[in-house]
Amino acid sequence: MDVANLKKSDAEQNAKIAQLSDTAKEALARAEEAGKLAKGKFLFEVTLSDDVVRFGFNKSDLSAEAKAALDAFAQKVKAENKNVYIEVQGHTDSIGSEKYNLELGQARADAVVRYLNMQHGLPLHRMNAISYGEYKPVADNKTAEGRAKNRRVTLVVLE
Repeated sequence: MDVANLKKSDAEQNAKIAQLSDTAKEALARAEEAGKLAKGKFLFEVTLSDDVVRFGFNKSDLSAEAKAALDAFAQKVKAENKNVYIEVQGHTDSIGSEKYNLELGQARADAVVRYLNMQHGLPLHRMNAISYGEYKPVADNKTAEGRAKNRRVTLVVLE
């Protein structure tokens, strides 16, 4: 790998770290406003995206892979044995209207919350589903690969 590629890779990793930090701070602020936190401490974050978990194009249904990932997530949350607040953030690619993408992101986040509650008993009052639609991309929406990375749900866990 040449120096230019190393610098580019380093810059991309630094940008991802900054984005994760911003996402956690935003979730923490919303949770504190809702009065749902005792400590306000970021514990961890999990992202379900098309490279691991497939959301069908224009779909919010949870695949078998998504359910397996959520099962592992729920086990981790329960193993922590803490009262946590989980913000479930729905994201989409940029295809479609702003309104449609916000609704689709919300439907994906809602599907995750429903699954975690109904299958694992995680309390609804400790979770919040929101949609960012197409507004917080992690990749370029000009390519199919980038759009696939942007179709995701992020779970931010705060104590």
